[in-house]
Amino acid sequence: MKDIRTLSLDQLQEYFVSLGEKPFRAKQVYDWLWSKNMHSVDEMTNLSKDLRDRISQEYIINPISVDQLQRSKDGTIKNGVKLHDGLLVESVLIPTETRTTACVSSQVGCSLNCEFCATARLKRMRNLEVAEIVDQVALIDRQSKLYFGRPLSNIVFMGMGEPMMNYKNVVESIRKITEPEGMGMSPRRITVSTSGIPKMIKMLADEDIRVKLALSLHSAIEKKRNEIMPFSDKFPLTDIMDSLKYWYEKTGNVITFEYCVWKGINDQDEDIKALIRYCKQIPSKVNLIQYNPIGDGKYDQCNKAAEDNYVRQLEKAGITVMIRRSRGGDIDAACGQLANKSSE
Repeated sequence: MKDIRTLSLDQLQEYFVSLGEKPFRAKQVYDWLWSKNMHSVDEMTNLSKDLRDRISQEYIINPISVDQLQRSKDGTIKNGVKLHDGLLVESVLIPTETRTTACVSSQVGCSLNCEFCATARLKRMRNLEVAEIVDQVALIDRQSKLYFGRPLSNIVFMGMGEPMMNYKNVVESIRKITEPEGMGMSPRRITVSTSGIPKMIKMLADEDIRVKLALSLHSAIEKKRNEIMPFSDKFPLTDIMDSLKYWYEKTGNVITFEYCVWKGINDQDEDIKALIRYCKQIPSKVNLIQYNPIGDGKYDQCNKAAEDNYVRQLEKAGITVMIRRSRGGDIDAACGQLANKSSE
């Protein structure tokens, strides 16, 4: 049977009219599905039992479930999430004193081949459906309330997969998360992180959802970036910058460059100067991300002197820079570490 959550509001209205019901039934069901994140038709108490039985004969709901929950000593929670077909993804709750962030996945595995990322070593099995993405957000919202006494405040599409390679479902999931009839969250609290696919960045800029954008950069030297992220040889840095300028023109939102500094790879002055030149082309800021090893020894976190040198030179050039410390590393929940180890 078909998951009822694949139906739009208009399709739900058509369905209920075909049953001889009033069109407003569609809004009632839509509210149960997307605002309340209900996973059982039987619990839709403002519908008659006969109508609930009729719906259940024709449609199902395929919710995600937590296969394994791990808690880090720093409070981070990693969920091993099982999908209806038995495949697994991971999503992470990242708490601070003032907010709770959900890091959600968009693909089972990943379409890309970034050398430093554990997820990239997994075969891409399929894209996540809209409801599977929204379910991750709703799950972490419940966990935030349970464990930290406050609702979820921020969402980052930085889990498993490249969001732009599941564009349609990611965009629709954002609509469900932000629309008043859905979860009602502000799009300003949502960040989509991409490795850099110019065509899709421009498409996202043209949408009526004003989310934030982060670009996984790691080097502003073309040859070096192609070695770190081999797929990027198809997407030159000049093309990416053109798409970022288009993004800023359409949205007015500052770009965040996500950037790991590795020992002996991109920790020299030439790397910093190239990054400064790149940043100067567009209103932007830089997040220097503490690298989380994935066990191959090829990529190692730079020493503190190299990190300080990045900060000093970026700030001197007038570029906002922040250091993002690793969270959840003891449970392999940090950036680049999501690889379904819990399923091994």
